[in-house]
Amino acid sequence: MKVAVVGAGAAGCFAAVNLKKMRPEAHVTVYESGRKPLAKVSVTGGGRCNLTNSFEGVRSMESVYPRGHRLMKRLLREFSHEDTYEWFEHEGVRLVTQYDCCVFPQSQDAMEIVGTLTRLMHSRGVKLLTGHRVVDIRPVAAMHAADAAQHGDGPAAPRYTVVAGRAGQPDGSEVAADYDVVIVTTGGSPKASGFGMLGSLGVETVSPVPSLFSLCLPESGITAMTGTVVDNVTAGLAGTKLRASGPLLITHWGMSGPAILKLSSYAARLLHDGGYKAELSINWLGDASEAEAVETVMELAVRHPQKHLSSLYPQQFNARLWQYLLDSSALNPAMRWAEMGRKGMNRLVNTLVNSRYRVDGKNRFKEEFVTCGGVSLDMVDSRTLECRIHPGLYFAGEVLDVDAITGGFNLQAAWSMGYVVARAVSNLSC
Repeated sequence: MKVAVVGAGAAGCFAAVNLKKMRPEAHVTVYESGRKPLAKVSVTGGGRCNLTNSFEGVRSMESVYPRGHRLMKRLLREFSHEDTYEWFEHEGVRLVTQYDCCVFPQSQDAMEIVGTLTRLMHSRGVKLLTGHRVVDIRPVAAMHAADAAQHGDGPAAPRYTVVAGRAGQPDGSEVAADYDVVIVTTGGSPKASGFGMLGSLGVETVSPVPSLFSLCLPESGITAMTGTVVDNVTAGLAGTKLRASGPLLITHWGMSGPAILKLSSYAARLLHDGGYKAELSINWLGDASEAEAVETVMELAVRHPQKHLSSLYPQQFNARLWQYLLDSSALNPAMRWAEMGRKGMNRLVNTLVNSRYRVDGKNRFKEEFVTCGGVSLDMVDSRTLECRIHPGLYFAGEVLDVDAITGGFNLQAAWSMGYVVARAVSNLSC
């Protein structure tokens, strides 16, 4: 069996390694347009590689996989986060689970994951072609297939021709080879043109748009608080039910951190369609209700009536941010808590649970970009990820219309898909 894997990212390399383990006699070739395999893995998690999550506290698959949650629920039954943990530890990678349920190599070095996968590809005989950008995948000519079928004693005809351009070579320098199976694992593409290699196959794709980005607040004075982190807020888009909770980071361009990144994932298409202009709401007290916020403020006022507003505040804030919130509430920081009054308290409570900021633009992390969109899930068999209209053609990873929030869920999708595809291909009769 000759197998081509298009894309040497997490899903592609994991599929190649597992396929060679399951079916050692298979000839597996991995095409990669870049100079090195697993480039995105090497920078994920700030270079530490958040390779999965413990899934503790995950209420539903939809809360972590905004697109593709039904498929991921099925795939995780086949290769779960626990399987991922066991797989890498079996290969000598010690893992640790953080308090936030994110799983990292104990070394805190993404290159340990990269090195493990590249070592296994080499030792198991996977052929890796870097600097080879696949430009076309097309079914082998019908005449070729018919001619081969007439010779029952000969090998079965290959199904696909893979055409790749070679980096650094003169224009038009291409190589082509025939394969029985093609596994496409090219990852997400910021533009629809990134799926051009599928043009001759008639595969339906969903237009890609960015996901997992921070929000720009160019007209807000809160950017003066750059570097401030609040451990638990709830961020939402005004006029929608979209909400996300977690730490928030104030930057010189706006807001970032897990709460904002998760919200951007949930609202990826909505924000795109609106030109990245929206009204952001922030509950600085996490998921506290207005009544609970009143109770918090009243407790401070009753216990410390003679303290100045500026000198006493909830522990999740620092002095600079608290000063900003007081200013936003039109409250004099020199005022004593006993002097605030009902109207002042109402303004402060509203600021704490429902601050509003005008969003105008996004700021994406180029090395770790994630997109929603890709090959439509209607095109693949959910059990094997084989294309419904082209037998022997498989898809895995972010090239599919599946994406996740931060926390190791995107990489877990890559491992699960890569493994399921490898198993499906290993069971083929060719």
